[in-house]
Amino acid sequence: MTPFVPGFTHHRVPVADGVALNVAVGGSGSPLVLLHGFPQTHLMWRHVAADLAADHTVICPDLRGYGASDKPAAAGPATYAKRTMAADVVALARALGHDRFALAGHDRGALVAFRTGLDHPDAVSRLACLDVLPTLDMWDVLRGAGAAVAFHLYLMAQPPGLPEELIAAAPDAFFGHFLDVWNPSPDAVPPAVRAAYLDACRAAVPSIVADYRASATVDIDHDRADRAAGRRLRMPVAVLQQDWGAALGYDARALWQAWAPNLTHTTVGCGHFMAEEDPELVATALRTLVAS
Repeated sequence: MTPFVPGFTHHRVPVADGVALNVAVGGSGSPLVLLHGFPQTHLMWRHVAADLAADHTVICPDLRGYGASDKPAAAGPATYAKRTMAADVVALARALGHDRFALAGHDRGALVAFRTGLDHPDAVSRLACLDVLPTLDMWDVLRGAGAAVAFHLYLMAQPPGLPEELIAAAPDAFFGHFLDVWNPSPDAVPPAVRAAYLDACRAAVPSIVADYRASATVDIDHDRADRAAGRRLRMPVAVLQQDWGAALGYDARALWQAWAPNLTHTTVGCGHFMAEEDPELVATALRTLVAS
């Protein structure tokens, strides 16, 4: 049986020229958009979304280039720049009737959420980012042998050709590696969901690589420009993340505080896939943020 978010309906929503997103929508009330991470799809929110739908209209898209959403060929870094993907999110919400919404993202989705908050502050009322650092800070803290934990960032940052060829040669081994090593609770991602993630990634190797490549090029440029201009996130921001700072030698709270003056920062004890491992924790944090 194909996994799904209980009680949600699926739609295809055009958000840009030639690009439509697959989106699951459920519940009623104030809008809350949830953006998935890597190597996942909107299914990662299945528990959290079903919980939050009791109080909110919950909108769970597959990002451009992922899942059942369109995967345009990368004409250059801008095709998968987080700025472009952020514009997708705003267009999606507006198409569904919401000019202003709360926004949460995990992993890659959190980078899109971060950029959405900076570029569209009038649209984003509250912002939550799960288990990432902003792109510019992420590259700054990765150094020495400790950076080996993020080998995939360096692989997919390479010019077009070799990364796509290597990953496409063994996609299940590549994407499955992260589903295994980032997940201390195997039951959090049951076999049917794991299979759905691998199927989706197998069909999206070029666009996933393009997404990561943008984070080693144009996304850094955008973050640097915002830092130089003193731009910060104006809305209340909640960050949940593992204690990678202790392992790699940085102060995660301080790095986030520089971008988000109105910050609630929480270090969690669960693994990277926290919305699946501990959905109650994540749902509670999001409810608290939206109510703040």
